[in-house]
Formats: sequence, structure tokens, C-alpha cells
Amino acid sequence: MAKEVELEPPPEHSAKDYQDPPPAPLIDAEELIQWSFYRALIAEFIATLLFLYVTVLTVIGYKSQTDPNKPGVDECGGVGILGIAWAFGGMIFILVYCTAGISGGHINPAVTFGLFLGRKVSLIRAILYMVAQCLGAICGCGLAKAFQKAYYNRYGGGANELADGYSKGTGLGAEIIGTFVLVYTVFSATDPKRSARDSHVPVLAPLPIGFAVFMVHLATIPITGTGINPARSFGAAVIYNKEKAWDDQWIFWVGPFIGAAIAAIYHQYILRAAAIKALGSFRSSS
Repeated sequence: MAKEVELEPPPEHSAKDYQDPPPAPLIDAEELIQWSFYRALIAEFIATLLFLYVTVLTVIGYKSQTDPNKPGVDECGGVGILGIAWAFGGMIFILVYCTAGISGGHINPAVTFGLFLGRKVSLIRAILYMVAQCLGAICGCGLAKAFQKAYYNRYGGGANELADGYSKGTGLGAEIIGTFVLVYTVFSATDPKRSARDSHVPVLAPLPIGFAVFMVHLATIPITGTGINPARSFGAAVIYNKEKAWDDQWIFWVGPFIGAAIAAIYHQYILRAAAIKALGSFRSSS
């Protein structure tokens, strides 16, 4: 008689094969005594400095190469808008890849604000990240000016300005939508549920984030020069310090923060239904 084999019941599987990190506390004073927190601030400062240094020099170099007042210059030469967009997107890809494991690789106050609204970072971390990013942007533009002062002043210092022929509303809308695309991509690329569900399709998070920056620049460089990063716009305006760079500075703060807020609400509370989950958890505990 054949030996009977007792089949064990299959192991129970959890309803989901991923784990959402707990929401960050609103105020986390313990961060202020941790070296890892200050290391993250340094990483954000240096990353934003490098980002502004490379991208501003790219913009200035393009304007110099296509200056119609210079003899023998090909107005169709230089890297063009496509090259400028690649510089911004490529630097974001590189720097997010380098700093993601240390600070999260924000390099943008609007991204930090969106992640704060999504309960990914505390209020203390968000505020100090923004300060570090703005200081890094100022220093990055300062280095660009120090090395090429004549070109820097002659070709606008890479400062964001609303282009002639566009209204303030158009510029604001471009900044809102452009930042929405960026921050929405950040949430999607770092979503633990997506990583678990699509584990068979490995995605390097910095790649779609950098590509989002590239695409937004292609669309909005002719309108605002593309801000979508208040630190980038603020740092360039501080060092260039000409009236036109300050005239519409509010657009490059209000627009990105509104776009980031919409992206955070859309991803966290509509696509991920965080509000419904929180309500369900509250009812269960009650």
C-alpha cells in the first residue's frame, strides 16, 4: 500500500506583500541630536550647490555661443533648449542617485514640501532641508559667477524671468503644472506598493525623476526659463541681483508649492486612498 502523504495547508499570505513606512511625526526633536540628520543637511546643501553650478554654467554657455552681437557666432549653435533640459534632468538624475540613501535626494524645496504633506518627513527636517537647499543654490550660483563673472553678468546669470509676451497667470500655471509633474513622479517612483507590485520590472527611482525634470524643461523654458524649484530660482536671483530677476520671484515660489501640494494630495489621498485607510484603522481600533 502506498504511503500516504499528508499535505500541509499552504501558508497564509498577507493581504499585501509590502510594508508602508510609518508616517513621519509632525515634530521630531530627536532628529536634532542625530549626526545622520546633519549629514543629510550637508548632502542637500552640496547637491543643490552642484546642481546650480553645472546648470547655470550650461545656460550661460549656451547664451554666449549664440550671442548675435559676437562676430562669427552661429545663432543655431550651442546646446540649445534640448541641451539645457538635458543638463537639468541629467544633474537631477546624478544627484538624486548619489544622495537618495543619505537625505532622500530632494534638492528642491517644492519636493520637500510635497513629501512633508505626504507625511514622509517631519516639519523640522522639511524646514532645515529648505534652508540648506537655498544656501546651496546661492553658493552654487556664487561659484559660477566667481569663475565667469563677465559672462555671468552679461548673460543673465541663469536667473528665471517671465518671458516677454506671457502673462503672470500663464507663468504661474506653467510652474504649477511643471512642479506637479515632478512631485507626482517622485511619489510614484518611491512608492513601496509600486515597488512590490512591479518587482519584476526594476526601476531606478532617480531615472524617472530626472526624466520628468527634462520633459518639464522642454515645455516651460520658453515661458519662465523653468523654475519648478524655488531654491534654484532664489539662488540665481540673489547672486544676479537685478531688478527683473526679482520682479516675478513670487511665481517661482507660489507655483511650485501649489503644484507640490496638489501632487501630494492626488497621490496620497486619491490614488493611495490614505484618508480612507486612516479612517478604517480608526474604526477598527475603536
